[in-house]
Amino acid sequence: METTLDYSNYYSFDLPSPCSKGGVRDFGKLFLPPLYSLVFLFGLLGNLMVVLVLLKYKRLKSMTDVYLFNLAISDLLFVFSLPFWAYYVADQWVFGTALCKIISYVYLVGFYSGIFFIMLMSVDRYLAIVHAIFALRARTLTYGVITSLVIWSVAIFASLPVLLFSTSYTENNNTYCKEKYPGNSTTWKVLSSLEINILGLLIPLGIMFFCYTKIIKTLQRCKNDKKNKAVKMIFAVMVVFLVFWIPYNIVLFLESLVELEIFQDCTFSMELDYALQATEALAFVHCCLNPVIYFFLGEKFRKYIKQLFKTCRRPLRFCKYCSFPQVYASETPSSSHTQSTMDHEIHDAL
Repeated sequence: METTLDYSNYYSFDLPSPCSKGGVRDFGKLFLPPLYSLVFLFGLLGNLMVVLVLLKYKRLKSMTDVYLFNLAISDLLFVFSLPFWAYYVADQWVFGTALCKIISYVYLVGFYSGIFFIMLMSVDRYLAIVHAIFALRARTLTYGVITSLVIWSVAIFASLPVLLFSTSYTENNNTYCKEKYPGNSTTWKVLSSLEINILGLLIPLGIMFFCYTKIIKTLQRCKNDKKNKAVKMIFAVMVVFLVFWIPYNIVLFLESLVELEIFQDCTFSMELDYALQATEALAFVHCCLNPVIYFFLGEKFRKYIKQLFKTCRRPLRFCKYCSFPQVYASETPSSSHTQSTMDHEIHDAL
């Protein structure tokens, strides 16, 4: 997509003097490579830990486990592309057209699928807490796998333009990796920006807002010891999502207005490029926080992490004693249609 990691905007040489964007490029060289490297490191370690815990202890026995696993895979796809973008922004694209297409495509599939699975997590919590009895039938492993396949299909299909149109080319002694669209490129750029804003923000945000509003109302009505903790988790998910993604989408929208030449001021265009770098980097950090949001704030995950380190005290010996323990009895879903069902579902949703 034109709006994702289009560093040629930062390095534009086709703008008339005196609208030179050399300062934007120098800022990107200094700021972005170390940040992308840190996000790659922490995102890789954190999400690999999530995958390990899910496979070793949870065994993917519920819809929630399936969504969490897929969310971690989405984030891993996303962070996999960051070393390439870090080198690109520091110098230029040196990896050829094939890798330009592949890395751009992998990045965007991870981008879309990650946001979609966060949305599904909201729906999962909504079913677990608002419709606790119905959730016993609806929140099954089979439905979790089916909806996950649908989400991956949508993400793969939505990312196809970047696979088709991305290319590596040299201009003014610099090699770029970006999309070259046929015909009216401005129209394609605007459509790309609208796609990211609609699929990547408006639809997920609307669904999340609906789900969490209903959840909060339900928790306020029911007398449950876990209510305060559940509400705090809900607000944490919403606030983090809004803080890390809305600024980026707002800047993308403003970039569309620049492409349409609604705004033609050079100073505004340069400030927007700086803002795009900053907000895009902020959005990247979110993939590192998903393990914290969905796991490290939960009691079960902390217990599993402690167990993992106890059984793997000697990593240099290739985790000789890391046998796969039996799943705890507490993981077995309750079949009771009483208040204990609500307790179990709220605990599982957290």
